[in-house]
Amino acid sequence: MTPVRDTTAGRRIVVCVGSGGVGKTTVAAAIALDRALAGGRVLVCTIDPARRLANALGLTSLGNVESRVPDHKFAEAGLRAKGELHAMMLDGKRTWDDLVARHAPDPARRERILKNRLYQQMSSALAGSQEYMAMEKLYELATDRDYDLIVLDTPPTAHALDFLDAPDRILDFLGNDAARVLLAPAIGAGKLGLRLAQLGGGYVAKTLARFTGQAALSDLGDFLQGFQGMYEGFKDRAGAVRALLSRPEVGFVLVTSPSPISIDEAMAFHERLHAESMPVAGLVANRVTPDLWPGAAPLPSPEDLASPLGERGGNDRGFARRLAETLAEHQMLAAAERRALERLFEAVSAPYAVVPRLESDVHDLRGLARLAERL
Repeated sequence: MTPVRDTTAGRRIVVCVGSGGVGKTTVAAAIALDRALAGGRVLVCTIDPARRLANALGLTSLGNVESRVPDHKFAEAGLRAKGELHAMMLDGKRTWDDLVARHAPDPARRERILKNRLYQQMSSALAGSQEYMAMEKLYELATDRDYDLIVLDTPPTAHALDFLDAPDRILDFLGNDAARVLLAPAIGAGKLGLRLAQLGGGYVAKTLARFTGQAALSDLGDFLQGFQGMYEGFKDRAGAVRALLSRPEVGFVLVTSPSPISIDEAMAFHERLHAESMPVAGLVANRVTPDLWPGAAPLPSPEDLASPLGERGGNDRGFARRLAETLAEHQMLAAAERRALERLFEAVSAPYAVVPRLESDVHDLRGLARLAERL
């Protein structure tokens, strides 16, 4: 194992990726804390809806602007930070609004889009919107701020590849040629009401209106008309983000648990990153069952345990039997996870760290520091 700390030391941007429920948020915070303790000016950006990061960092809340972890929080945890640690939680809706404001040709167009009901739904709930805004925010932070390190905790998704695919899906939606052709007459006339008689595909539009309602079609037409002339700006920005993620100062850290599903996700993501020429800085196997009986020595039998337990006042032979059975089951689980991870380590050519399952969740700076040591 090569320490993940060493492989991320020269990076300015670290992106933690993996399937949901594997501990990306905690690993991202630990990487950021480790650099801040060493003297760096660091920002960790999360999209975690459970808001665990704020609690772990000793902050009451996080928002769409950076908050610095106070020095006294480090002192309370018995830590001394030579640098600075900042944190923020992505507000997808606000990031969308800022992006629209940047590309809108005038204030009237900006207000028209922001008030559109379809836009309000899309910016909050459209599949892929959160992932797209995460990449947009990362680009903004990387180009407009002077942090030594920015750590991005990617959204919890069913499939890790959604993080890279989301911008294309959103751009396809914004630049949908079929919808523009259908609504072209009304858009060209500048009509916001989208009367069905004005639509080029009258029969299709009437059919759509039966299912969606004419108000929905009106919102769609107004939405597409509002974005006219802005699509190329969005597309160029997405391309700039892609180029940023391919730079050598960027490193992806794959985070996985020992479960077969998470391992398959990590392997698929590694293949995708390799195909896209995006640099992989390391792999973290998190929440791994520790090996309590290493080596080739046989596990103790109930008889082996009965004597020392009896010397400590435990004369219940049933307890010795249950303890031996529990240890055997634990070791079977540890061995199964070790075999599964060996398959992953052989397939992924990157430095890796193994973090054992801890007795409790990491919920403070002291716990994050202990986790950082494991990296």
